[in-house]
Amino acid sequence: MHFSFDDDHHAFADATRAVLSEQCGPDVVRAAWEAPAGQLDRAVWDQLVGLGVNALLVDEQHGGLGLDEVWAALVLEQTGRAALPHPLVESAIVAAAFDPSVVDGTLISTDLGGPNVPCAADADRLLLLDERAGALHLVDRESVELVPDTAVDRSRRIATVVWSPSPDSIVTDDAAEIALARDRGAFGTAAVLLGLADSMLAMTADYVRERRQFGVPVGSFQAVKHQLADALMQVSFARPAVHRAAWSIARGEPTRRRDVSMAKALASDAGVTVARTALQCHGAIGYTVEHDLHLFLKRTFALSRCWGSAADHRRVVAAAITRERDRDRDRHGATTTV
Repeated sequence: MHFSFDDDHHAFADATRAVLSEQCGPDVVRAAWEAPAGQLDRAVWDQLVGLGVNALLVDEQHGGLGLDEVWAALVLEQTGRAALPHPLVESAIVAAAFDPSVVDGTLISTDLGGPNVPCAADADRLLLLDERAGALHLVDRESVELVPDTAVDRSRRIATVVWSPSPDSIVTDDAAEIALARDRGAFGTAAVLLGLADSMLAMTADYVRERRQFGVPVGSFQAVKHQLADALMQVSFARPAVHRAAWSIARGEPTRRRDVSMAKALASDAGVTVARTALQCHGAIGYTVEHDLHLFLKRTFALSRCWGSAADHRRVVAAAITRERDRDRDRHGATTTV
């Protein structure tokens, strides 16, 4: 496999970044904290739909672009850089496989990433898991009851969905398809975490260049340099793992689940490390809601635990390594017997 992207990949990501830079500043994210349920502003969402971001994984016969998760990796990083409050991973990466109307901007959220559904009141439809029957259902938002939940990141606007499964709303009861949907959500969230980390590192580097103590920038102190270098190194380790996960999903690799878990674990750890470093280097001013860093901190802390925490995914990786070791041992034993 190749860890590099071609000019077309970068051009699409750059176009997404340009739209988000213009349409999704901190004021838009902060507005999502305050907007009443069901009234999330969709101006930037509509811009992304116009660009084709929602259509990435939908095949061409349904009006999509027919691309794959490798293309999505760079695009999702850009949404993380802007802390986009809309559930793009849930709609364009997870639900697109079950409802191609996402191409036209239908906003779909889901409980596959955890019991709390982001933007549940703002969604047009909900992709919900009936765990008892092992089936995924696609239902209209008006057909369910929503109970708003308190969130560390209010821009995610989470709620618990109260609903009753119906045979008419089942989109799949195939365990393999549900597992793939979960992996797509974990991979997408890992890519978003990389973008969040990039933004926090950039904000912090700018701050320590400007902030002065004892007559010099605080960024000139060795302790600050070491902290930022350690944080950057974690992001640099996580990024190839996220790209590998994208490749494994797109190509249907047998190591898909292990690769996705490795990516989510590393991206969650990297995001939290960068968030803590940024908070400390900002002299803790990021604790205040008024500071833009606060928006990125809260999103990072929330996403690091969605679609499985780092500890959850490390257990998946450990189990996969154990199985591979046992298979190698069995093969070696059989060869010795012969």
